[in-house]
Amino acid sequence: MRLLQKLVSALVLLCSAFAAGAADPDYPTKPVKFIVSYPPGGTTDILARLMGQWLSTRLNQQVVVENRAGGGNNIGTEMAIRSPADGHTIFLVNPANAINASLYQKLSFNFLDDMVPLGGLIRVPNVMTVTKNFPAKTVAEFIDYAKKNPDKVNMASSGAGTSVHLSGEMFKSMAGVSMKHIPYKGAGPATVDLIGGQVDVIFDNMPSIISHIRAGTVRAIGVTSTQRSPALPDVQAIAETVPGYEASAWFGIAAPKGTPPYIVARLNREINAALADPAMKAKFADLGGLPIGGTPEQFWAIHRMETEKWAKIVQFSGAKAE
Repeated sequence: MRLLQKLVSALVLLCSAFAAGAADPDYPTKPVKFIVSYPPGGTTDILARLMGQWLSTRLNQQVVVENRAGGGNNIGTEMAIRSPADGHTIFLVNPANAINASLYQKLSFNFLDDMVPLGGLIRVPNVMTVTKNFPAKTVAEFIDYAKKNPDKVNMASSGAGTSVHLSGEMFKSMAGVSMKHIPYKGAGPATVDLIGGQVDVIFDNMPSIISHIRAGTVRAIGVTSTQRSPALPDVQAIAETVPGYEASAWFGIAAPKGTPPYIVARLNREINAALADPAMKAKFADLGGLPIGGTPEQFWAIHRMETEKWAKIVQFSGAKAE
């Protein structure tokens, strides 16, 4: 009888192991494509490469960052949406994915419905940054200069409708100034022209501009969060001069709709492990980022709230896709 019980127990364990193996096959079985919808050099690219290195180690497979810029973020987004839902394509979610829902009238996709969340990464302020020789040294001085020189200040952005653009539009409206918007295809080329003096100001995401600020090639005069950032403690919050002003960028990772739940769960664990790792936490903090983390559902709740928030700003500013 005891022998029979042992045989039954062994059979149950064997069946359980087989069922688990059937439910959770090996993943990944080939390199993972990590789509970034902007060119190299911007915040999305920086975060994707940082997370790509982490995931490559944790998944024992190479994670390859693929930059698919253009269309105001929509080309890379649609490429991700149309990719096979097998976990071998992931996407760096950025504020434009929330903004474009209202900025574009006829998108061929619904981002929140056509993708599944894997997890949130970080939230960062944007930084109002000018050329190093710009005459204004503070936000108040900048406003005074812009009012005396209407439409003569060139405001760069990483593209029409990005958080970088709309942060500037919000500033124009609340500060009562008029500036000429110069959209670029990504933060990288916009920063090159800012350093060279071809444009005057940008409200760029902190991770992509902070190294240039620290190097002294450009000058930060304000952050878009309500409080000063620990990463740039000597730089005032714009709200200190323009009461009520606030804008920030947030980032996460998603995959095509239909990606198996066990893969979603695995990647969510690895994202949260990265945010808890001391070395990775230090790297995110150095970029001025505050971790998001949590469950996929919690990240999508943030995305929904941000979609509603930016819809109001798009309507208020009158911004249109260019």
